[in-house]
Amino acid sequence: MSPMAAAHRPPGGHHDEPAGTQLPLARGQRGRAVADLQQRLSRLGYSCDGNVFDHETERAVRAFQRDRGLREDGAVDRSAWSAIVEAGYHLGDRPLYRSRPMLRGDDVADLQRRLSQLGFDPGRIDGILGDETVAALMDFQRNAGLVVDGVCGHRTIGDLERLTTRKGGADLVSPLRERLLLAGGDRRTLAARRVAVSGSGGFAAGIASVCRALEREGATALALQHPDASRRAAEANAAEAHCLVDLELTAGRDDCTTSYYRGYRYESVASRHLAEIIQAELPSVLRLRDGGTSGMALTILRETRMPAVELRLGTPVEVVRRTPDLARVLVDALDTWLGASWE
Repeated sequence: MSPMAAAHRPPGGHHDEPAGTQLPLARGQRGRAVADLQQRLSRLGYSCDGNVFDHETERAVRAFQRDRGLREDGAVDRSAWSAIVEAGYHLGDRPLYRSRPMLRGDDVADLQRRLSQLGFDPGRIDGILGDETVAALMDFQRNAGLVVDGVCGHRTIGDLERLTTRKGGADLVSPLRERLLLAGGDRRTLAARRVAVSGSGGFAAGIASVCRALEREGATALALQHPDASRRAAEANAAEAHCLVDLELTAGRDDCTTSYYRGYRYESVASRHLAEIIQAELPSVLRLRDGGTSGMALTILRETRMPAVELRLGTPVEVVRRTPDLARVLVDALDTWLGASWE
């Protein structure tokens, strides 16, 4: 790790856990880790204290999860902890630069939004400082007559704030990238499209069935199965997939929901459109209760660089029996989406 990176390493770090214990944190626990959690939540405006993970703390965690587009279960796993740490950063708290692992936080999202408002495409507004954001930052520095070093320090921030002082009303350039991604070739068919079909495990037959159905339509189907959502997202990004559909079976539920990326006052319009097309038919075909669509900042949706949706399917036994119907609905939905979304 470079001296600069070490000097500005996030408190708690992106992958570190709170002091004194391992995650997850849940109701009934106490100690230093809970006190650390409560202090961070309180600074973010979610009041709780007492060094005990009590009802008040659980309520604060749930409110934070709801506001940030996370699963609202009241427990703090690694994903929720990382989100709490990231939410504590404001633009100017630390220099922003390309690093491994990539810097994440609300300050990165603020940088991305400001760049996008000025016409420099940082990619999706996701709070992750990757190559696209650094390229946009360097392009801004070049145009502003600054040192082109890809580091967002005080001088770069000063110019960004001077040029983006107006609150709201500014169009973002970032949504255009999704249109450009889908614009090549014959937009009305799945032919020559690369579609990633993924899952965390337990539904390999369903993923395989959807992939076969896609390939019959001329698409290139990528089956991605791993319990780590970050790994699945990275594989889809590396394959330069045009879109991703993530399939998750959920025991103990009887509904069907479809989620798309929403976070940092930004949403993937292309992903939302695909989610709505899928959700319009899938519950009735699978004979599940319609749980609707929702914008969320789940890992698989946030870290993919292409339009992506996550399907959570209850009553697994019945869903498995209707796997061919699931495959048909998804292929038809993707075909409709490609043909109608980008006129």
